[in-house]
Amino acid sequence: MTEVKCHRFEGKVAIVTGAAHGIGKAYAERLAAEGANVVIVDLDKQAADAVAESLSAAGPRAIGVECDISDEAAVENMVRQTVDAFGRLDVLINNASMFSVVPMSRVGFEDITHEEWARMMDVNVAGTWLACKAAVPEMRRNGYGKIVNISSGTVFKGVPTRVHYVASKGAVIALTRTLAREVGGDGITVNCIAPGGTLSEEDPTDEVVAMRERTAASRAIKRTQLPEDLVGAMAFLASEDSDFVTGQTLVVDGGSAMH
Repeated sequence: MTEVKCHRFEGKVAIVTGAAHGIGKAYAERLAAEGANVVIVDLDKQAADAVAESLSAAGPRAIGVECDISDEAAVENMVRQTVDAFGRLDVLINNASMFSVVPMSRVGFEDITHEEWARMMDVNVAGTWLACKAAVPEMRRNGYGKIVNISSGTVFKGVPTRVHYVASKGAVIALTRTLAREVGGDGITVNCIAPGGTLSEEDPTDEVVAMRERTAASRAIKRTQLPEDLVGAMAFLASEDSDFVTGQTLVVDGGSAMH
């Protein structure tokens, strides 16, 4: 990880969902490196605890919380554990979704089952909404909050064989814009990042590496995207540097989809 010398998040408390692996883990590491106490939320409790232990050993405190973001009671418990541990909540990074760790089908639209479509929307869209719904009251208490939702560059490109995923990530952008208008008066900003295809898999196969390398051809910056390429945008939108930015979607994909 690149050495970080600024401390924009000292005294802040951040929740990162889907933070035990991949891009979510990189988000959590960056927030901790800049001084935040971080709640590592994931279905994989063992991995979440391991990430939290590693971050706590290096700096501010972190805890692991097991949570299925499509379960409203579990999401409410996630926020309750955060406030019990740290007394406040300042930042919410809605990173968890169905994609690779929780896999999805990559098939034509007519071959996606209604069951998988519903599950995709339940996790990617409703899960983001539920996390915001649980977090906003705590942010309102402090008159301040930063919500960063995670969409996808596929929304702007219409990538085939994953229509349910692309549709869900388009809905996240719409949710971001609407919520930004509803909570702006409370001192809360709501923004969105749309990553390109990122080599975020742990121990990727040669096939996965080759797939990620092929996407570089469509980019202005012709290399494979890594989790570290996304953390700067996340930190900007989660910090006071972006206090007058809300309802926006920032595409971070090396110039593939120029939005």
